[in-house]
Amino acid sequence: MKVLLVGGGGREHAIAWKLSQSKFVEKTYCAPGNAGIGEIAECVNIQDNDIRNLASFAERVGADMTVVGPEVPLSEGIVDYFQSRKLNIFGPSLKASQIESSKIFSKEFMKRYNIPTASFLSFETAQDAIDFLERREFPIVIKTDGLAAGKGSIVAENLEEAKDAVRRMMIERTWGEAGRRIIVEEFIKGREVSLLAFTDGREVVPMVTSTDYKRAYDGGSGPNTGGMGTIAPNPNIDRVMIDKINDEVLKPTVEGLRHMGYPFKGILYAGLMIQNGSFKVLEFNCRFGDPETQVVLPLLKSDLMEIILHIQHEKLDEAKIEWQDDMSAVCVVMASGGYPKRYKKGFPIEGLDKIDTKNSAVFHAGTSTVSEKIVTNGGRVLGVASWDNSLKKARDRAYNNVNKISFEKGFYRKDIGENFLKEVSNARSSSSRRK
Repeated sequence: MKVLLVGGGGREHAIAWKLSQSKFVEKTYCAPGNAGIGEIAECVNIQDNDIRNLASFAERVGADMTVVGPEVPLSEGIVDYFQSRKLNIFGPSLKASQIESSKIFSKEFMKRYNIPTASFLSFETAQDAIDFLERREFPIVIKTDGLAAGKGSIVAENLEEAKDAVRRMMIERTWGEAGRRIIVEEFIKGREVSLLAFTDGREVVPMVTSTDYKRAYDGGSGPNTGGMGTIAPNPNIDRVMIDKINDEVLKPTVEGLRHMGYPFKGILYAGLMIQNGSFKVLEFNCRFGDPETQVVLPLLKSDLMEIILHIQHEKLDEAKIEWQDDMSAVCVVMASGGYPKRYKKGFPIEGLDKIDTKNSAVFHAGTSTVSEKIVTNGGRVLGVASWDNSLKKARDRAYNNVNKISFEKGFYRKDIGENFLKEVSNARSSSSRRK
């Protein structure tokens, strides 16, 4: 098969890496790709939201399947357009992708189908939102309705922070049209977990759990980012909890969308907050997560393209989906200085030739090639991933590789996975004292 992969970030590099292992895939194109993807696929200079030219390219090269990585082209109807031109494409339709592209649609959908989530109100004017906030207790969560690259959710600790968030979203339009409408919802305490699932519109098969680190700096400080690292699986989520989430969240979501006439085929991602054995949905995504994909796919034993083909033919129940259950994975994101705000590009990246490749991969997120030298070309530059038979070993392996790589003004969090290791250590100490 010839495959066109749409996107150019770390998620897409991980997908390309996994597809390169498929017995079904002979040739992969990636639009626009990046320097790392270019080592395993042919990169094409077409932007991921240039839907018409992407379709024309797929026709021209005879692509048997197009796989969409980012949310933006999905929210702009790439699947509907490709299908109108009789081209095979993997991902949900424009209407089904509203589960991510509009938080107001998503929250109202959850309310309609009794899917557990935080209480909320939506607002179309800044003044109405501020009037409401002046009567509320804090902390509280304020979100843009539309897509904001993972940065459109702000936890306000007080009224001043809340007013600032509303001003940035609705008046200054920091995130453009995404902030034309906003949601204000209750703040939920607990442990955050991500659960992605394969679905053909009827059957739902959860993947391994993961947890990402959204704040820019150690200890969960600093501004929200698209994700500074992630681990899989989440050690606190057992099979019973996964089945419960599947029964009460994932399956009802797929069934509800089908009932509305919006059948969802592709990857459904639920971000949840869990406390005392109960959970609420924070958000849905309509595609692979980033950087969750960089730890989930290395643990997938099965052929990814084979699963995609089963989904396309609505035969997911016949797919053989196996995981490396005895393994853990860690991904550490190396970012440009200044991210998630302003940052400079074009710094040479050193040390990529020195990494230990055993049970490891460096997934390029924001890179390009200039005069045969790989340089920085984005906020999140690299995702350094490793996997092993324990979280500690995977983490040590990942940071060992991180320490071999450098670029000017680069930074990364040094505490990815650390909280889980401390919990294990504390549990062992407590158990030892009881004995």
